[in-house]
Amino acid sequence: MKCEPAAYTIDDLARDGRTSWEGVRNYQARNFMRDEMQIGDGVLFYASNADPSGVTGLAEIVRAGYPDHFAWTNGHKYHDEASSQEAPVWYMVDVGFVERFPATLPLDLLKSTMGLESMMVTQKGSRLSVQPATKAEYDIVARLGHKLRSAP
Repeated sequence: MKCEPAAYTIDDLARDGRTSWEGVRNYQARNFMRDEMQIGDGVLFYASNADPSGVTGLAEIVRAGYPDHFAWTNGHKYHDEASSQEAPVWYMVDVGFVERFPATLPLDLLKSTMGLESMMVTQKGSRLSVQPATKAEYDIVARLGHKLRSAP
């Protein structure tokens, strides 16, 4: 899951403990949240448009997909007239903090790591804010983050 540091960071999630991941307005990303994310699924927290952009820590899904009520809240920045309580268009999930890495795992490192060649975030033009990762990809990234902790 990607978020710009100006909006929300892994440190914000550590402080809050959990948060809703609302405001996603891309149908493919919405479908991932609505249909595929389940309680207990691991999340790679990715800082986008950062210096460097990359994975800053781990989170987990603590509430599976449910309607994004901000879509039908008049005056809210995520309001969408096409969405209603009776026929929601947009969905969100809740994520909980797991850990912050000692440093960001930059995109260049992810691109050059064996086993991550097919990971969606490493593909050219991959801009979705919510992207699937396989368990193997998640485990590789988590190991990389843990290596930072044990580095001299």
